[in-house]
Amino acid sequence: MFFSAFTFGKDHHKDHNLVPKPDHQVLNMEQLLTEYLPIVIFLGLSAVIALALLVVPFVIAPSIPDPEKLSAYECGFDAFDDSRMRFDVKFYLVAILFIIFDLEVAFLFPWAISLGDVGLFGFWSMMVFLGILTIGFIYEWKKGALEWD
Repeated sequence: MFFSAFTFGKDHHKDHNLVPKPDHQVLNMEQLLTEYLPIVIFLGLSAVIALALLVVPFVIAPSIPDPEKLSAYECGFDAFDDSRMRFDVKFYLVAILFIIFDLEVAFLFPWAISLGDVGLFGFWSMMVFLGILTIGFIYEWKKGALEWD
């Protein structure tokens, strides 16, 4: 739209400058705002729905706390120790290994979709990546990082 308001002047072969036509108007502010009106309406409606979804549960839901509801529990039974006790490092190690291997697998989906476009270089690059990932997995397995003992 914006470029349609401009055209080459009579001597366009000499200076190649764009000269606005006098009989055409450049988009004014009202036209520009009317083009963005659906976006503003969408954002406003989204904000109203989000606010309603945050406020309505506080208004409608009953809030009658009792000692059983306020008590802390762990896996369906009462907590048996202090919540500040030390955890074994194995929990953190397994969690980090899961995140690492889970994120690595996430790279396979875009690669599989674009496999026809990346060619042999993309294929062998992923094979090297998967080889390094397999070596790391075997190393962690041999070190016993995946054992729960």
